[in-house]
Amino acid sequence: MLNVIQLLPDSIANQIAAGEVVQRPASVVKELLENSVDAKAKSIQVIIREAGRNLIQIIDDGLGMTETDARMSFERHATSKIRSSDDLFRIKTMGFRGEALASIAAVAQVEMRTRRAEEELGTLIRIEGSDIKAQESISCLPGTNLLIKNLFFNVPARRNFLKSNSVEMRHVIDEFQRVALANSEVAFSLFHNDQEIYNLPAGKLSRRIIDMFGKSYREQLNQCEEQTPYVTVRGFIGKPESAKKARNEQFFFVNNRYIKHNYLHHAVIGAYEGTLPEGSHPFYVLFIDIDPSHIDINIHPTKTEIKFDDERSVYAIMMAAVRKAVGVYNLAPSLDFDSDVNFLSGGRGARPKDGSADTPDAAPKPITPSWMSGTAAPASQPAEKADKPQPLRNESLDTAAGRSFDMPSRKADVPPKPSVNNWQALFEGVSDKNPKKETTATGDWLGPVSTKPAAPMPTASTPEPVSEPIRIGSRANQREEVAPDMVDDEAIVQVQNRYLLAPVKSGMMLIDQRRAYERILYDQFHASLTKRNGSSQQLLFPKTISLSPVDFQLALDLRDELTSLGFQFDELGHNTFIIRGVPTQTTGEKEEELFANLLAQLREDTGRLKLDRQESMARSLARRSAQRHVIRLSVPERRALVDQLFASANPSYTPGGESIMTVLSLDKIAGLFALK
Repeated sequence: MLNVIQLLPDSIANQIAAGEVVQRPASVVKELLENSVDAKAKSIQVIIREAGRNLIQIIDDGLGMTETDARMSFERHATSKIRSSDDLFRIKTMGFRGEALASIAAVAQVEMRTRRAEEELGTLIRIEGSDIKAQESISCLPGTNLLIKNLFFNVPARRNFLKSNSVEMRHVIDEFQRVALANSEVAFSLFHNDQEIYNLPAGKLSRRIIDMFGKSYREQLNQCEEQTPYVTVRGFIGKPESAKKARNEQFFFVNNRYIKHNYLHHAVIGAYEGTLPEGSHPFYVLFIDIDPSHIDINIHPTKTEIKFDDERSVYAIMMAAVRKAVGVYNLAPSLDFDSDVNFLSGGRGARPKDGSADTPDAAPKPITPSWMSGTAAPASQPAEKADKPQPLRNESLDTAAGRSFDMPSRKADVPPKPSVNNWQALFEGVSDKNPKKETTATGDWLGPVSTKPAAPMPTASTPEPVSEPIRIGSRANQREEVAPDMVDDEAIVQVQNRYLLAPVKSGMMLIDQRRAYERILYDQFHASLTKRNGSSQQLLFPKTISLSPVDFQLALDLRDELTSLGFQFDELGHNTFIIRGVPTQTTGEKEEELFANLLAQLREDTGRLKLDRQESMARSLARRSAQRHVIRLSVPERRALVDQLFASANPSYTPGGESIMTVLSLDKIAGLFALK
């Protein structure tokens, strides 16, 4: 039998290794940036073309390499950081395996220029697909200059699997941000297609955060620090009110190495307990300094996952550190024990602390119906001053009872004159044996109210009608007038501003209000993107918004789609837009917050889901806009919501696959009351 097992050539072995190390252009940027940091560089420049497909260039002023080291750096498993197996548990540098340059050179055209400061000449090496094309001495600046051209030029299948330039560039920026945050003492700059994206001078961590994410972060940064013999936690956290729906501004660093750790993220969220809006994530940049012998970083090819030998202790210390920062900087909500909520000013505000509410004029005043203004005021009621604000009218009661309640305007010590303007109100609600017409008035919390025309005033020539009891509008009074199996407009009931209940022939249908709006808005936004006819609401005062370079570039890439939705905006300086119009379905929201949160949601959805631009944008905006529809709805609005929902092609599920409605059958309802 012939032997079938053979050693792979180095070129193929390097390509296999590249499949683990070099997944996309961002992987190359990460590995080369970490090498520059390990070389003790003080300034690092990154130049990108076509999101890294055509060119990735890293220029640093680090230690540089000798001619022999430059050549050995492209060999597999060649490294200056490991001498024995014990060193694997004492690693404090970024790179240590010696696979990065060898893997990159296997799938790209690489050109390296490097020189040590004490040497006169440097070294130039050219490699294509693991084959050395040139090696010579040249004159160059101290440090290292690496050019990676035509990534995956010899592996067309890998190149075809790369995403669009906008997606790949966002990944590059993400890796750049992580390395730049971990090394604030190093100056970084990033250029894409000759356009400057970042220019970050060396400085403190707080300065690096503000330079990277914008000046708006200056007000929300709060320092967090906790030192223990086992671990040290330091960094900055954001205020709860600045938390965002998208989870893309949370950074953990262990010994200055970026990691992803859901367990520690849970600790941070737990420290914010009771202060964060539902579904929001706070901003944080937290560093964990720990003895390398207590962690294992060699468990993932990209080195973004690590293991602690005592995760519970790290979890508890992390939560205590963040909770302490939340308390020290007074981020948690506090109670004002000086205010008395039992005394209201004008029916809304709290009692003033200066005691002015104790005066008779500031005491709450009863609301007197206008048709009772002819009666004398109670002796205990003080005269009202003309300049005092009138308490708010209860519109719900006004509408339900079918009459107007107004505060009478009186002058001190002058008896009011009888009012004859509203005499018809005396006879409203009186039932007539032969009503000519019946109308329906809608109350806010009483629901639909049946009102009937007022009876004519009795005169000498007309006999006085037989009196019947006055019935205030109430669904209880109408119960016998509605057929038991009738399903009409008045049958839709709203529960806690979140759900709608509607009787159906088989039982009762329960609709999630927010999800119903999400489905309806998604259909509208998707139609606008497909037909490119979205309507826009022009802003009377245009809004200016400053974005991060990532979101600014994303908005430029999605300009056509955003315009189709109804957004109208123009560039206004560095990473700044001026918003002139928003979609008509989103009026009433804060335009800057809507625009920024939409871009953040798009970044999250695009990276997590395999969706095209239109689908991702319609989903993101629908989910964002549906949040504000958890409100009180009138009866016509409830009916319109149900009608629009069932006009959708898929009324049962949201675009994300969540159930919108469920039907409780009569048998199931009866089972809820069955004896157990």
